[in-house]
Amino acid sequence: MKRVLFVCLGNICRSPLAEGVAKHIAQTHGFELEIDSAGTSSWHEGERPCDHSIKVAKQYGIDISSQISRPVKSEDHQHFDYIIAMDAQNRNDLESMGFQNVLLLGDFGGYGGKDVPDPYFFPGFEGFEKVFEMIHTATEDLLTKVKNETV
Repeated sequence: MKRVLFVCLGNICRSPLAEGVAKHIAQTHGFELEIDSAGTSSWHEGERPCDHSIKVAKQYGIDISSQISRPVKSEDHQHFDYIIAMDAQNRNDLESMGFQNVLLLGDFGGYGGKDVPDPYFFPGFEGFEKVFEMIHTATEDLLTKVKNETV
């Protein structure tokens, strides 16, 4: 079974969305994958995802409300087959921690390596909807490639 870890800064908005979307896609398509998320910082350790992330996921029938934020651990490097960063800064942070072969989620779904933007930099709830759409499209492509072993 392949294992995928999604990583953002605080593990309360983007990476929990990616985890929830990935689990939903895997279940829908019958992909047997282990999926988790984490943050490069421990600022929000023990917290659940932010309210806007929970709300946007729920609009698409995905419940992420029981997820709990955690920081990346050194053993994640050995445990997960794919470490997927939400943006270039997350990837740089992971690489400075010794992680290798970190991929950007924006490398998938036709986004040409674009960062998944932090929705807090958009006004209101609209940013979370845009980020959800990007995460969904990129994650579906990623998981299809993981399943077909073409990553």
